[in-house]
Amino acid sequence: MQFDSGTSSSWQFGHRGRVAVFIDGNNLFHAARFHTIDIDYNKLLRVLLGDGRLLRAFFYTGVDAGAERQQGFLLWMRRNGFRVVQKELKTFYDGTRKANLDVEIAVDMLSLAGRYDTAVLVSGDEDFVYAINAVAYKGCRVEVAGFRSNTAPRLIDVADFFIDLGDIAELIRKDVTQAGEFEVPSFVPPEEVSHGIAKNGENFHKNARAAAFTSSIVDRDNDDDSDLVRVTDDR
Repeated sequence: MQFDSGTSSSWQFGHRGRVAVFIDGNNLFHAARFHTIDIDYNKLLRVLLGDGRLLRAFFYTGVDAGAERQQGFLLWMRRNGFRVVQKELKTFYDGTRKANLDVEIAVDMLSLAGRYDTAVLVSGDEDFVYAINAVAYKGCRVEVAGFRSNTAPRLIDVADFFIDLGDIAELIRKDVTQAGEFEVPSFVPPEEVSHGIAKNGENFHKNARAAAFTSSIVDRDNDDDSDLVRVTDDR
């Protein structure tokens, strides 16, 4: 399988039909940070969609209800074609705060199986092996996208195809030259949020306001399948 970087629009391996994308937000963020990549989620979605037609793109993350910067990022995601699934952080006895959304991801993958032809799971977590097998048994193609060094080998083995994000890093990396009020915001991991301010102290109000003016990349198709959306590149 080859990626045509000249068109930056599709993976060249045949028709993929209806595509559903499931992004494990925290898992992806930490893997991307390990590889020093700040991801542009619009670019990522277009690459993962390839020549298929988008049914749904889900983004799963834990949240701190009082974190303005994180809420600004999630607002931007919702306005740019993503269905955000969030869960409040829980504080554990050792002081750590986290929210596990593995069950939500697995349930959504299984519930929608049959509505999509191809599922793309963006995660390196081995816990999804059983869910991938279950979806595959329903006749759906299942792909895993992640950084190879941060993805469990068993997860790669059970997938129909593995997309190594490290190989296409330049196609999904945020444009550092992009500035001004239309700047694409960065993901703010829930464990790095405290009272609405990220650890680096950066205020997020500017990007939150910019989201209100950023045009959506998603257009509704005019055919009978109203669940399908089409991702377009307006740039």
